[in-house]
Amino acid sequence: MRKKIIAGNWKMNYSVNQAEDFVYSIKDSINTSEVDVVICPNFVSLDRVSEALDGTNIMLGAQNVYFEDKGAYTGETSVDMLASVGVRYCIVGHSERREYFKETDEIVNKKAKKLLEKDIYPIICVGESLEQRENNTYFEVVEKEVRGSLEGIEKDIIASKVVIAYEPIWAIGTGKTATAEQANEMCKYIRNVVSKMYDEDTASKVRIQYGGSVKPSNANEILNMSDIDGALVGGASLTNDFTAIVNY
Repeated sequence: MRKKIIAGNWKMNYSVNQAEDFVYSIKDSINTSEVDVVICPNFVSLDRVSEALDGTNIMLGAQNVYFEDKGAYTGETSVDMLASVGVRYCIVGHSERREYFKETDEIVNKKAKKLLEKDIYPIICVGESLEQRENNTYFEVVEKEVRGSLEGIEKDIIASKVVIAYEPIWAIGTGKTATAEQANEMCKYIRNVVSKMYDEDTASKVRIQYGGSVKPSNANEILNMSDIDGALVGGASLTNDFTAIVNY
C-alpha cells in the first residue's frame, strides 16, 4: 500500500523567526506514524527550520532548486546546498514557477534528475488552467507535462523516489477546489500515463498528491480517494489547519 505524503508549501511567507516559532508550535501535534510529512519553507528559513525539526519524523523540503552544481547563476540554489541543510524533498515545476518564471517541462525534468542524483526526492507538479479545463484539453495538457517532466528517469526511481503532485491551477489560492471525484479522476489518469510510460507495477507504486485549496473540511474525503496518495498544501500549511489535515 502506498504511504500517504502531505507536504506544506509555505511559498514566500514567514520570516526566519516566524518560521521557527511556527514549527515549534505545531510539531508535537503532528502524527507522523501514518503519513510522511514534509514542510517546505522559504530558502532563508531552511537551516533554522531544519534545526527546529530535529528529533521529529517531519522532513524538510525546499520549494525550488537549480539544475547546475555551481557557478555564475546569481540568485540560484544548488542541490548540494539543499542537501547541506538536510533537505529531503524538493518541489519542482509548481504552477507558479511555470507561469511566472516560464519554467518548461524540460527545465523541470533537469531539476528532478539533478535532485535524484543527490538522493533528494522531487515533488513534480503538473496541472491545467481554468481555460484548459473548460475547453476539455486538460487530460492532454497534464499528460504532456507528466511525460516531459519524467523523461529519462528510470522506472525503479519513479516508483520509489518521485512524487507527482496534481494541482489544478484554477484551484490554487482561489478557494475553489476540484471535487474529490475530479481530483481522483486526474490522479488515476496520471497513474495510467505512468503505466503507459513504464508499466503497471511502477504506476501502482508511484505516489500522486493532490494540491488545490486542501483544508480540514475537505481533507478526509480527498485523502480517502483511491488514487490520491497525499496533499500538497498551500495556505492551510501556514496555520494550525495543517495539523488537522495531517491528522485527518
